[in-house]
Amino acid sequence: MRRFVQGLLLGAIVLDVAYWSVWFTDRRLIASENTRAYYEFENAFPLADAWLGVACLLAWWTLTTRRPSALFWLLCAGSAGAYLFLMDLLYDLENGIFTSGSGGVVEAAIVAVTGIFAVTILTWSWRHRGALLSGQ
Repeated sequence: MRRFVQGLLLGAIVLDVAYWSVWFTDRRLIASENTRAYYEFENAFPLADAWLGVACLLAWWTLTTRRPSALFWLLCAGSAGAYLFLMDLLYDLENGIFTSGSGGVVEAAIVAVTGIFAVTILTWSWRHRGALLSGQ
């Protein structure tokens, strides 16, 4: 399961970089709406997503090198994912994004993956906290 968690962390980094690369080059490919409010909402996320990426990278590195600080970074990554999941979920529910056609389907997938990522990382980390803190 450790390798699976390492894969999730790297996958989150890749998806994060890919999403923002597309967003800043041709956002029409992934935008769920074409309103100013939606663009302003999404444009508020790069810094938070960068923090998620940094936390994932450090979690991956400390987990791979079996450092006790892996627990800290895993909890940071999982918590960042949970926060972003909840922010996206609430906005999307309040604004009917999930029912807005193909863009809504893409957004629902992003939200679902983020939620599953957060719960998986937090649950696994907490269940294995003893081993993580001892560097096993």
